[in-house]
This record gives sequence, C-alpha cells and structure tokens, in this order.
Amino acid sequence: MYKSLIKPLLFNLSAEQAHHFTTAMMKQAPIRWGLKKMCSYHHSSLEKEVMGLKFPNAVGLAAGFDKNGFYIREMESLGFGFVEIGTVTPLPQPGNEKPRLFRLPKDEALINRMGFNNYGVEVAAARIKAARAHSKIIIGGNIGKNKITPNENAVSDYLISFEKLFDAVDYFVVNVSSPNTPNLRELQEEKPLREILSTLQQKNSELGGKPLLLKIAPDLTLQQIDLIIQICLDNKLSGIIATNTTINRDGLKTSSSKLNEIGNGGLSGKPLTKKSVEVVKHIGEKTNNQLAIIGVGGIHTPDDATRMLDAGADLIQLYTGLIYEGPLAVKNILKKISSTH
Repeated sequence: MYKSLIKPLLFNLSAEQAHHFTTAMMKQAPIRWGLKKMCSYHHSSLEKEVMGLKFPNAVGLAAGFDKNGFYIREMESLGFGFVEIGTVTPLPQPGNEKPRLFRLPKDEALINRMGFNNYGVEVAAARIKAARAHSKIIIGGNIGKNKITPNENAVSDYLISFEKLFDAVDYFVVNVSSPNTPNLRELQEEKPLREILSTLQQKNSELGGKPLLLKIAPDLTLQQIDLIIQICLDNKLSGIIATNTTINRDGLKTSSSKLNEIGNGGLSGKPLTKKSVEVVKHIGEKTNNQLAIIGVGGIHTPDDATRMLDAGADLIQLYTGLIYEGPLAVKNILKKISSTH
C-alpha cells in the first residue's frame, strides 16, 4: 500500500514538505496508535545489550530525521529500538537555504545540505525529558557545532551540548563528519579530534559516564580510519558510527545534469550500502570488538540489515530507507533478524 499509493503522493511534494506532512500526521494520536499496532514487532531474541544499555532491538533511527526530539513516541510506534536525536547545536540555527533536501528515486537515495537546522540544545533537552514520561525507548544525542563557531573554538560547542543533554539522553554521538557545515570535516583530523574527545571524556567522567561514540564519514581513506580508531581507543570511547553521508557521486543512475542542478550536499541511501558495510567490516577487524559499531548507510531491506550485522555491526540505523520502504521497513527487518541472528 505504501509503495503503490502513499509514496507516489508524498513524492509529489518536495522532500522537505513530505517530511513535515508525514510527521504532522504521525502526531495524531489515532494514527500513532494504528502505526504501533501495524508496525511493532517484539521477540525476545531481538533484545541486545550494547555499551551497557539494553536495547529492545538493534534497529535505530539515524540522526537527521528528528533534530529536536519532537517525534520520539512516533518513531517508537514504527518499531525502532532506539532513536538518535540531532544533530543538536548549542544555539538555534535555521540551517541552509531551501531547497536543501532532494530525492534521487532512480538511486533510492537522498541528497541533503540541511546544515544542522535545529532549535538549539535547550529545546532538545526539554523535549527529550518530556518524552521520557511516555516512552522507554533508548535515546541518543548527536551533537555538533554551530556554523558561526570557528573550528578552533569547536570544543566549547560540543561541551555545552554535552552538559545540557547529559541528563536527557542515554548515549552521545560526536558529529564531525557532516559535509554540510563548512570545514566541519577538518575536525576529523588528529589534533582537533583528540582535543574534542579527550575534553568530552573528562567531563563525561566527572558527570558519571555515559557511552560516547564518534560518527565518521565514508569518504576517509583506510589510513585515516585507522588513525581515528586509535584516537577512539586512546580516549576510551564506547563506539563508532559508520557512516555519515558521502560527497561521492560515482556510479549513480541519476543524470549528471540533474546532479549539477541539485548541487552540493551529502548523499544517503542505497549507493552507500557497499561502502558502509566495508567500513564497518574494517573497523570490526581492526578493533577486535573493543569498540561497539553502529552501522548506517544504505540500509533499506532486511537483506541490507543482515549484511551490515554480519559485517560486524552491533546495532544498525536507517533514515533514507524509511523514506523509500515505508512504515513497515523496521518490522520487516526485525522479522528477518529474529529468524537469522
């Protein structure tokens, strides 16, 4: 029903309009109730303990869908075992000019240059705490820096959001890998990355300690990934999320003229599947289970999910797959996992 009826209607709207329309619909209590009845799937074999947290299942919502913690209950109704809020910045910011979200239907992909649009960490913390009254789902906080903050001061932005979200979320993700904030990816280099992670871990220790992960880009060389792995181990991080969106456009079915018309942004969806799985496998082999791995990028189908888990991911996340596969995406993946893992 989704692919034959609802999806064509939504794809007649702009990508960002469709997002706001669907989330508004899901806010309606009867629709949320219906989705929960239709999409929930529970099985004891799906329960998993990772980083000291007990997940009802291994399938999570990737950061970017719910930037402000507005849709936690709604995402729980779709069967997700955890949701990642953000990317959150200390100050509110509007993000980049619209249009900034584009579909590539031939590739089952999206290109976005949202630019960390969010209402700021104060709003996110309040919304997440309010959601706790109605939801027991695991919640992650994905944190970044404001666009106006120079890279040399980035650590202070990460620290502000970390402290303000500490009592609200179950785990943290440091995002230095989005391609849509100018020069942000430079923070993946050794000196700034060590400073950010060591500062956060010091504060983490003072506050009582919660899992801290790093989200990395798929466009890194293996040598860069190996250095980042070592930095994560040196700073006793809990895990790595692999991967963020890519700036690579190789091998797409979408015409080059269309891609030029769209312009810059991070590519997500099916074109990332192979690369993300390769990065996850490499991290797993290099770390020998010393770091938890959350695999994300191009997970649309149950087979995509099992491939990522078989590569070494402890948990997986999706976002673009939800757009193309519809509300039953998580349930279908969970059914496959429960029968094969």
